[in-house]
Amino acid sequence: MKFTELGIIKPILNALIQEGYVEPTPIQERAIPILLDGKDMIGSAQTGTGKTAAFAIPILQKLSLERLNRPIEKKLRTLVLTPTRELAIQIKDSFRIYGKELSIKCVVVYGGVGQKLQTDALLKKPEILVATPGRLLDLYGQGFLDFSGLDYFVLDEADRMLDMGFIHDVRRIIRLLPTKRQTMLFSATMPKDIRELAASILIDPIRIMVTPVETTVEAIDQQVYYVRKHDKIKLLLEILKDSRIVSALIFTRTKYQANKVAKELMANGIDADAIHGNKSQTARQLALGHFKQKKIRALVATDIAARGLDIEELSHVINYDLPEVPETYIHRIGRTGRAGLSGSAISFCGEEEVGLLFDIEQHIGQAIPEVKDHPFRAIFSPEVKHKVTITQTQDLPKHPVVNIFSPRGRKGGGSRRYR
Repeated sequence: MKFTELGIIKPILNALIQEGYVEPTPIQERAIPILLDGKDMIGSAQTGTGKTAAFAIPILQKLSLERLNRPIEKKLRTLVLTPTRELAIQIKDSFRIYGKELSIKCVVVYGGVGQKLQTDALLKKPEILVATPGRLLDLYGQGFLDFSGLDYFVLDEADRMLDMGFIHDVRRIIRLLPTKRQTMLFSATMPKDIRELAASILIDPIRIMVTPVETTVEAIDQQVYYVRKHDKIKLLLEILKDSRIVSALIFTRTKYQANKVAKELMANGIDADAIHGNKSQTARQLALGHFKQKKIRALVATDIAARGLDIEELSHVINYDLPEVPETYIHRIGRTGRAGLSGSAISFCGEEEVGLLFDIEQHIGQAIPEVKDHPFRAIFSPEVKHKVTITQTQDLPKHPVVNIFSPRGRKGGGSRRYR
């Protein structure tokens, strides 16, 4: 199917053609007609599937046609709520690109910077607002926002809102919005709290699910290295000697660790930088820009800072620390396999992280191959893995496929699969 077959108006089609877009992604192909028809929608999609265009194009088209058909009072018509500054900026840029031939104003607001430029922009009465929850509530409390004319509401990355502790702010914001509106919710995963939220804010929604977890995982070459915690930085330096690792997005669990790893890399002659919540917006954008332009080889990030980053042709993702939530592993490694492309993901597993690895393998339904030939390999005792097996198998009935470590570990037996 082509974009020309989706009933998209000429000004938006022209913008898409200029950007080199010809065929819609699966979520765009399915979502655009539904949203143009005015239906509420739940979109379940992984990173890199093109979901921003899936909601931005219909919103721009409806705003444009409404303006042609009848005079519209200049007021806020659309709110897009998203968890991070980086993602908010990217969404705003997408609205600008797709609507370049339309005179529809879009403004972005987020925390971590002064509000003067943002409030000045709001006084010009934009039709589209992209915002993070905290700054939105702050500006509303100061009287800079009026939601009375709102017709379209997008809740993007709902599961990340939950992970970051924004769910209560989201509920507060929703109570401020008109009940008569078209609502679009996007979430890569659907935990219980998000399902309950969706049920309370959407009316007869149509659910679209694309890019299943298995497809994303299978497109990526995955490896795990067993290593003692104090040897992780040595192992990272050893791995980065491989010239095939052109660009590496390295995930750590904490901001402190991200800074420490980036500093060690630079001390050893590897161009690197770190991004996390304590960095200013300017510093984060600068680091991301340098990484995209290949001025630095490694970008060390926490999950909160990295969610929503749009990085093309990323050769490797390295999990310096394993995530505590299995779904987060999918989001991380999906950055090196965007839109069906292949990629490579390397994970370090310390003794205290064996249980996390177990949960990840259980979630993706496959064992991650171990790399044994490296100078910092750790062989954990049978007691460690056997203890993990006992504690982690309490929820067996809930999972159709689980991987259980042999008491001998991976050596000589790997994992046993139970159905």
